[in-house]
Amino acid sequence: MASATESGLISDPDAVRAVWKGAVAAPAWTGPAIWLHGDLHPANVLTSDGAFCGVIDFGDLCAGDPACDLAAAWLLLPDGAVDRFHDAYQPAPDPATLRRARGWAVLKALVRIFIGDAGDHGRPGGKPTWGPPGHASLRRLTATLDHSGSPAPKK
Repeated sequence: MASATESGLISDPDAVRAVWKGAVAAPAWTGPAIWLHGDLHPANVLTSDGAFCGVIDFGDLCAGDPACDLAAAWLLLPDGAVDRFHDAYQPAPDPATLRRARGWAVLKALVRIFIGDAGDHGRPGGKPTWGPPGHASLRRLTATLDHSGSPAPKK
């Protein structure tokens, strides 16, 4: 986070920190371990004509807190679709799980921003196309905060 802020890669670091602090403060997952893909992001999800049609790269397959995979909503879905996704998800995620998912999404968005920046500057492993989706994810995550850093109530 400090490196991204110092490099000017984040437009509103305070809002991103608020999401992270909310996630860290959320109660830990106490439910059963759920099967997880563990690495859901745009490069691991296949689409056809704008619809999801497959998932690849199961190298991080594990079991644990569903918040890890629920974070993908902010990484994969367009503006306005995240709440609809979580409303339709069964079993419905509780508020603490969604707060932890937001933290996972911040982490994954920052990774994409760094990989994108490396690509923009021709550094090894860089992929310039990864930056814009990472920035869009952070924008979605911070656009739904109230003044305390918690997700704003749905209207």
